[in-house]
Amino acid sequence: MLAAVSVRGSCHGKRLLVSPALKLKWPANANAQLGLRSRQGINLIASRLVHGDTTGHNHEPKTESIRNIGIIAHVDAGKTTTTERMLFQSGRTRHLGNVDHGDTVTDFLPLERERGITIQSAAITFNWPPSHMCPPGLEPKTINLIDTPGHQDFRYEVDRCLPILDGAVCILDSVKGVEAHTERVWQSAQLSKIPRLIFINKLDRDGASFKRSVHEIASRLATWPLLCQIPWWNKDEFTGVIDVVHELGLRFSSTGHMSITSKETIARENPALATEIEIARIRLIETLSEHDDALMDEFIEHEKDVPAGSIKRAIRRLIKDGEAKFSPVFAGASLRNIGVQPLLDAVVDYLPSPVDRPELQIIDGTKTFPFSQILEREIKKKKHSHHQSPIVAIAHVFKVVDDPRRGMMSFARVYHGALSRSNQMWNSHIHGFEKPMSLLHVSANDYHELQHLSTGQIGAMTGLKSARTGDTLITFPGHHSNAPESLRNIRIKALETPPAVAFIAIEPYTKTAGEKIQDALKKLSREDPSIRWTKDEKSEQLVLSGMGLLHLEIAQHRLRTHYKIEKESAMWGDIEVEYSESLLAPVGPHRALYDRPLRDKPGKAACTVTLEPVEARHQHESLLESCIVRDTNIFHIVIPLPADTAMKGIAFDPETVRQQLLNGAIAGLARGPRRNAPVRRCHVYIEFNPETDFFGVASTGGHITNAAIHAVRDALKEAYAKGQVGILEPFSNVHISCPEEASNSIQHDLVSGRGGQVLEVRRPDDDLSSESGIDLSKVYVPPGPYDSVQSLRGPKKAVVRMLDIIGKAPLKEMMKYDSQLRSMTGGRHSLQLDPGGFELVTGPRERALEEARL
Repeated sequence: MLAAVSVRGSCHGKRLLVSPALKLKWPANANAQLGLRSRQGINLIASRLVHGDTTGHNHEPKTESIRNIGIIAHVDAGKTTTTERMLFQSGRTRHLGNVDHGDTVTDFLPLERERGITIQSAAITFNWPPSHMCPPGLEPKTINLIDTPGHQDFRYEVDRCLPILDGAVCILDSVKGVEAHTERVWQSAQLSKIPRLIFINKLDRDGASFKRSVHEIASRLATWPLLCQIPWWNKDEFTGVIDVVHELGLRFSSTGHMSITSKETIARENPALATEIEIARIRLIETLSEHDDALMDEFIEHEKDVPAGSIKRAIRRLIKDGEAKFSPVFAGASLRNIGVQPLLDAVVDYLPSPVDRPELQIIDGTKTFPFSQILEREIKKKKHSHHQSPIVAIAHVFKVVDDPRRGMMSFARVYHGALSRSNQMWNSHIHGFEKPMSLLHVSANDYHELQHLSTGQIGAMTGLKSARTGDTLITFPGHHSNAPESLRNIRIKALETPPAVAFIAIEPYTKTAGEKIQDALKKLSREDPSIRWTKDEKSEQLVLSGMGLLHLEIAQHRLRTHYKIEKESAMWGDIEVEYSESLLAPVGPHRALYDRPLRDKPGKAACTVTLEPVEARHQHESLLESCIVRDTNIFHIVIPLPADTAMKGIAFDPETVRQQLLNGAIAGLARGPRRNAPVRRCHVYIEFNPETDFFGVASTGGHITNAAIHAVRDALKEAYAKGQVGILEPFSNVHISCPEEASNSIQHDLVSGRGGQVLEVRRPDDDLSSESGIDLSKVYVPPGPYDSVQSLRGPKKAVVRMLDIIGKAPLKEMMKYDSQLRSMTGGRHSLQLDPGGFELVTGPRERALEEARL
């Protein structure tokens, strides 16, 4: 049976069929007519479409051949569908999964398949192109792909995966354009300096607009779109894409089979399209030449005939720094298999390997150093041989999952050396060694044991009892019973956990049930640090906090299904908004001396604390001062030392004391004096004077931590007594799309009934002003199918004029607002919510909160 793949050129319109077992055959002059460089090239293109690849872990890939990428997007943009098509086209799977049918590879949790959304990130590995299709001298690239959630409640799940990636594919829904969560994950990728490609998806849908999507890329994502592809329309039907770089047409049938059409054939059948291809290529080359000297030289020499390879190399150079000043743009419709194979080619061609990324940065104390500088320092200090590195391997734990069969699995990315299951690994967070039971290669919910994980690889480890998200694992040469003193505290920067915005109260009926629930909550919060829990020692009530309504619903479901917590074992409250407390005026300095026995051991320590609202902060400079941000609070810890004091003469380790003071200050802010709620937006200054606050061996770590706790709490009590503690509530950024006739009532309800604000009202098709400084008139976009005609689908019955309402409102009022909007719009609306920070509660809302507590 011949595969329905064809290559069309000027060979008298003949269709060339490809057999999976045979190389492609074509007339002798086909190379020149198709404009391709070699017969191997056309064989490779055809074989990529036909064959699959079942290899994945048969041999260890070279670091240069690895692509660690993530799929990021707003919910329902098509992330999982695109991932499923990538796996199918690469041969990793033989069945096309469908989100609606609940049979996709990466959405394997029962709740994900039930709800049709991605809840947790999933990793899977495949090769592209498959090895048996590669011409001599070309090896397949190993793609480690992570499919991430798109719902805003799971933004922490996305954020903890992004730093370990080397590249990302951002998917846009061409009907909706750049959405709220798209902007947020784009900014997260920007913080980690991750090179990105953009895939404009769902161009086959009614209302799709390639032009609007490209303009929003420039205006809302603040990146210049490099159009490597443009859509191919047959009247108003989206049938394929035009490869601007190679000047080829890639047409897709309704069943997903692809045919390749040369520029000459396109020119004969559609001269206008051929002209547009030339314009698109020239505009792409001109944009690249303005910022890449090498391509400028070639442009001057070859003009419009710049080789495709030169264009690709220029694009790769411009995006590899991760600043996203430029972003290659591709087009397609994943559900119909349009554009997926070219997107995989782009991942291989444009996104970097681990060796192409900037050098790993290591935090040592309060300073950050390149990893090579840490190694050089140790080599000089210990007089190591350059053939023996003082650090054998270093890895970053970015996720922990409680697997029902294997227990706690720690997912890690290796940045240097190779991790072996026989090695003791130093965890610089807990200051202790751990040894894994096994190393695993991960593909969704499928695991294969490995002997080691090498540089650039992503894998999982079982048997680590204490590792948590953000921990750094290090192996040293030889058999160490302890880590070298100078390397004990080095770490890779960890993600800050965002503050919780919602909570649910749990009241166990029995002591046994309470202990079981607490044990489950410990494991759940280790899996997902954005889930926190506390216990009221007097009432025995447990409080579970999270990132929103859906996040806590999923957490409850996992407690009941995975950890077997029976619903009847406790009284479960409703999900409510978590309020916080905030300082309204500076207080202090306040000195606390903690002079009590701990665990029957006497001791004492002291420190001085000053608290200020974050808005009123000012800079302090001192030796060994640090600035740390946690949950919107800023901590400055000052340990003044005489300028001529050598570090060897200090009776304590300043970094250890600093961490103990920080732990105490964080604990002191965990419960405020007004509502017993967390304190936020507080600037905490802690001074630990060795002459007055340190008492030798009597100042144990516990006493130093407790001194900080009491100093912070006493200062907060003083502020509360003066009426200087306010209440904060979480807000949401609101984007409502609704019919024009319902807009006035919605705006009135949002402001008067919900305590929100309307910031902007606009039509969806209004021209966007680019705040990024990009002149949209200079951004090239090809004409769409409706630019020259009113409509090709026949007259429409009634066009509903829509408006976009953009504003902000208290999260409490928005948690179930969708059902309210449904009654106001007849279901003709969309609602997008995104975290909007915390706002001070004043006036009637503050009085209502206080009365509700009475």
